[in-house]
Amino acid sequence: MQALRWHGVKDLRVETIHEPEVGNNQVKIRVEACGICGSDLHEYAAGPIFIPEGKPHPLTNEQAPIVMGHEFSGQIVEIGERVSSLQVGDRVVVEPIFACGQCAACRQGKYNLCEQMGFLGLAGGGGGFSEFVAVDERMVHKISDNLSYEQGALVEPSAVALYAVRSSTFKVGDRAAVFGTGPIGLLVIEALKASGASEIYAVELSEERRNKAEELGAIGINPAEKDAVQEIIELADGGVDVAFEVTGVPVVLNQAIQSARIGGQVMIVSIFEREASLHPNQIVMKERSIAGIIGYRGVFPAVISLMQQGYFPAEKLITKRIALSDIVEKGFEALLKEKNQVKIMVSPKPLKSIEA
Repeated sequence: MQALRWHGVKDLRVETIHEPEVGNNQVKIRVEACGICGSDLHEYAAGPIFIPEGKPHPLTNEQAPIVMGHEFSGQIVEIGERVSSLQVGDRVVVEPIFACGQCAACRQGKYNLCEQMGFLGLAGGGGGFSEFVAVDERMVHKISDNLSYEQGALVEPSAVALYAVRSSTFKVGDRAAVFGTGPIGLLVIEALKASGASEIYAVELSEERRNKAEELGAIGINPAEKDAVQEIIELADGGVDVAFEVTGVPVVLNQAIQSARIGGQVMIVSIFEREASLHPNQIVMKERSIAGIIGYRGVFPAVISLMQQGYFPAEKLITKRIALSDIVEKGFEALLKEKNQVKIMVSPKPLKSIEA
């Protein structure tokens, strides 16, 4: 089968590899759609971050080169002997977290904080940028026939957004700011809408992405034209209840902190490639708090339910569709060069039309 494998920084290759075999507790999925994630882009441009290189991952026993892709959906084509909750033909999405099940975090049910945690498609175990993948039964969630496979591929990144909002101090009726409206930032806006936000301010340089945020119901702010912090303070009567940092840019973290009201919170959703400095007085003098999340836990069913109600709409978030054979140039390179792109969806099958 064809699969995209990470060999090193700026070294991704679509290669022919063996189809995965199904273990007793596994199902084999024919991949229908897989989105390119910001984490994938970080690995391409500046990795390895999560990808094990030079030493196998403790849970997968794999190291680079590994198959990438963790935002995917598909149909089950084969099941292992001990699988009981799934059957051939089921339409599914995968919660791609590996956890040891034994460390302190796992014993508390916080599997996303496992000491050895890894993501399928980053730590090994196969990946969605391939024709087939075999995964453990416990990682699989069914989706209904009225959700498209592309919509299903958005469950994983939407889970990050919903988990970020749920993990924050946000309450129904609160005001929020989202700094950065790439795919995750836009999904945070959707999660805030579903959670009852009264106002959402979206800070974004890219006109196309800012327009997307406004299309989803946020109030767009261009930091190149206005002082974003001062604008939010004026519009939100002293600052927002929760500011979500979704850029991974150090200077933006400080802006997010300054935009939070007295006693407000900053929720860090990004993965930072380098250190960010801040003055502790920005926290102390306003009694603000800072929190962060990694991945998600226990939210896939809620995301799928919200999608049934129309939240996290694929038609508003997908800006390009490409074939797996074109993924490096028309996918990863496009995301680095074209700031108007939001979510690029990849299909292992040839596409007649690659543009949304």
